[in-house]
Amino acid sequence: MKNIAVIGTGYVGLVSGAGISDFGHYVTCVDIIDSKITLLKKGQIPIYEPELKELVNRNVRAGRLNFTTKIEKTIKNSDVIFIAVGTPEGENGLADISAVEDVARTIGRNLSDYKVICTKSTVPIGTGEKICKIIDDAMLKPIKYDYVSNPEFLREGSAVNDFLRPDRVIIGVNSYKAFDIMKKVYSPLFINETPILHTNVATAEMIKYASNAFLALKISYVNEIANLCEEVGADIHQVTKAMGQDGRISKKFLHPGPGYGGSCFPKDTNAIASLSIEKSVKMHTVLAAIKTNNKQKLRMINKLDSLINGFNQKNIAILGLAFKPNTDDVRESASIDMIDGIIKGGGHVMAYDPIANDSMKKYFSNITYFDSWEDACSDVDAVVIMTEWNEFRAMDLKKLKSIMKSPFILDTRNILSINLLKKLNFKYDNVGRT
Repeated sequence: MKNIAVIGTGYVGLVSGAGISDFGHYVTCVDIIDSKITLLKKGQIPIYEPELKELVNRNVRAGRLNFTTKIEKTIKNSDVIFIAVGTPEGENGLADISAVEDVARTIGRNLSDYKVICTKSTVPIGTGEKICKIIDDAMLKPIKYDYVSNPEFLREGSAVNDFLRPDRVIIGVNSYKAFDIMKKVYSPLFINETPILHTNVATAEMIKYASNAFLALKISYVNEIANLCEEVGADIHQVTKAMGQDGRISKKFLHPGPGYGGSCFPKDTNAIASLSIEKSVKMHTVLAAIKTNNKQKLRMINKLDSLINGFNQKNIAILGLAFKPNTDDVRESASIDMIDGIIKGGGHVMAYDPIANDSMKKYFSNITYFDSWEDACSDVDAVVIMTEWNEFRAMDLKKLKSIMKSPFILDTRNILSINLLKKLNFKYDNVGRT
């Protein structure tokens, strides 16, 4: 078993640290924010992610997982050090890796013997070389280490399952010694014959961006097909069902909606597009996907405006604030654009999300939040479904109509029965369905 340090207890760091400890290793998660470590030591999870609390508590009880702010001591006592700090979007669309650079300096100053230093954070291609130079410059005396790029592929809402049962593990490293150590870190997956790909560092960094950019492309493509379906009288559900049965395409990420959001796709598509421009290899498809996604969010606002003939002095319920179900993350959520459009048009927003109300309050403190869809929809002029929570799929539409002032619904996730909406005489719109 290895002694593992995970620096950063955000979304990636906490899931990864807990997951690695579940593989049987001794893991110390480190963060500079005292309040976050205090919460974790009390068994409180600062983010919402299904199954994460149980995973953390199970490994804390087993003595394999602990939390601290003592980064120097943790570095010295570890065999493998994971860098898992945030890389938000910076200037010109490129990722801001300043936090990664700060961690690299701290690691360099505290290296005492051979370590494997592994980056989990999503970083631009070429960052590995920068990190190694920073570590080398910060070392007090020459110490041997190996650098690894080990990108994460965690979907918010199913991150625990994604970590414990991944499609593949990418290990970008030029040292066979370090590769063997990393195989031991992931030994349960290796034993279960999970594909473990050995690449160089730059290739591993590229795989992460290429994967996310492709999925964003697929979403933008299906949204444009849905928009065209509306104009020609086709049904996007039947179109995507048939497309998905083609093994070359697959059914995943063929779900039209109000545009992608979250912490990964917007940031990563902007980053790879900016890098391509910097390197004079402009990625026209990715740039088009970004443009399409922004237009799709605006299209949803225009759909609602046309459906109810303007927003001025109208009360509108927004059901779903998170960018996807099973998370409280509202970063780049299409709901932000929708709410902003309604407010600018003179309307009033009644908002409800099963988990993400508090997260959205950081963006909009001047709208009204409710603890149930029934309360949010009471006496409103229209309802907009923005997130496909199962709770909204199961809504009693007859009851919904009875509590609304006017029976207008915009279903941006296509989760409601068109036949039932017709039967109940709702005035409705959706994405790509006749």
